[in-house]
Amino acid sequence: MEKYSFKKKLLLLKKRNVALIGHMGSGKSVLGHIIAKKLNIYHIDTDEVLSKFENSTINDIFLSKGETYFRNLETKIVTKSLDQKNIVLSLGGGSILSRQTRNKLKSHSITVFLDTNLRDLKKRLAQSHKRPLLKNVDIFSKLKELDTERRKYYLKADIRIQNANSINKTYLNFIEMFSKLNEKNNKN
Repeated sequence: MEKYSFKKKLLLLKKRNVALIGHMGSGKSVLGHIIAKKLNIYHIDTDEVLSKFENSTINDIFLSKGETYFRNLETKIVTKSLDQKNIVLSLGGGSILSRQTRNKLKSHSITVFLDTNLRDLKKRLAQSHKRPLLKNVDIFSKLKELDTERRKYYLKADIRIQNANSINKTYLNFIEMFSKLNEKNNKN
């Protein structure tokens, strides 16, 4: 798929952009980067934008200002980012908890849920020191807790892709599912 074709399909779907949602460690940032590179469009990682805005790491923001402050700022950054056109956004795992974010996602974006098995996520995140919600906890138990809280929102995505081991295969699945969504929309 080329950049022009991607933009045309977004326009036909009456959406501005593609937003990747899912748990931390599911591959949203990596896939977003690949989609942007292959389609020659812009990629926004909202966690990176938030860190740059605060001139701090996500961990330090959580530690110094708390999760409530972080979530409020995250909502502002995500909703502002969603106003842009013809881009791919990688959202933080918890951004979907905001009703404002969910509403803006629904009206502005094709949402893609990168669904990853919790055991695979545990393996990916076991050595991560930059995930504040995983500090000093049993990682698998915390992932199950987060999944219980968030999955109902993730499952409302326009596209759901299993992301196991091959990010290139995940990209090809995205292209296939995005094209099918467009074909389905054109039939209606």
